[in-house]
Amino acid sequence: MIEVKGLTKQFGNTKAVEDLTFTVKPGIVTGFLGPNGAGKSTTMRMILGLDRPTSGVALIEGKPYNRIKQPLRTVGALLDAKWVHPNRSARAHLEWMAASNDIAKSRVDEVLRLVGLTDVAKKNAGGFSLGMSQRLGLAGALLGDPKVLLFDEPVNGLDPEGIVWIRKFMQRLAAEGRTVLVSSHLLSEMAQTAENLVVIGRGKLIFDSSVQDFIDHASEASVRVRSPQLDALRSALTSAGLTVREPDSAEELQPSLVVVDSSTDAIGDIAGRAGIVLHELSSQRGSLEEAFMKLTGHDVQFHGEGAEDPNIQQAMGGSL
Repeated sequence: MIEVKGLTKQFGNTKAVEDLTFTVKPGIVTGFLGPNGAGKSTTMRMILGLDRPTSGVALIEGKPYNRIKQPLRTVGALLDAKWVHPNRSARAHLEWMAASNDIAKSRVDEVLRLVGLTDVAKKNAGGFSLGMSQRLGLAGALLGDPKVLLFDEPVNGLDPEGIVWIRKFMQRLAAEGRTVLVSSHLLSEMAQTAENLVVIGRGKLIFDSSVQDFIDHASEASVRVRSPQLDALRSALTSAGLTVREPDSAEELQPSLVVVDSSTDAIGDIAGRAGIVLHELSSQRGSLEEAFMKLTGHDVQFHGEGAEDPNIQQAMGGSL
């Protein structure tokens, strides 16, 4: 378990992290999200004893990192995939780490096999691609068979197959009862990987909940409905007191309506009583990306010029 209590880190006049409190429980993957500059990396560094907090405390299995004997046996971390001596082979790098924590050399071959680097174990790490470096960093994190794991952007540089592999791998680690905290900017991937989210902005906690609760909190419940009698359907729905709007997407190939704060059953009943034919009636679930943008937009530290201009958004296909 990871416990963060009142954690604050100040650099000069700037508070990178402010009074941050949350708990990462074992058995599930917890996503750690926030805009650039939100304080995610600083928080992880404080958890691992790399930065000293201005105030507050971070505990791993009930202890600060610097009080854990042979820490690689308790906590494994991947914060910087390129933190390897470039002239040292993958095996030599892991053997050096193993020796520092009295870990058997046989474990080195085990983790190399786990991450798929056996064939390049004798090659210098300086020649590795970013994806290979990520795998080597993951091997280092797993070296001591720890109960607690922290990953900062672990899928950077990985191809689609590698991304799916590391997603399933992290979920398997959590299923074994380990504590897994992972930071990532790939929200679509995080939606498939994590069960719980800790979301911060400008160093402060914004949300700590399940992925679904986070999405539901930020997204309105809606139903998409298509009908060859769209005008009659709109009239029937509004007469029943429901809120009806046009779909947001300009790419709708067939005319449809979006009904807010209602259910498929209620809309189907209204259409049936009015004798209106329906071609589609489907609940719409918000995405993690939409929820994240809605709840953290005001905490983004750096905006591109005109990013919030609706004319520019329209010109860019609404992708901003």
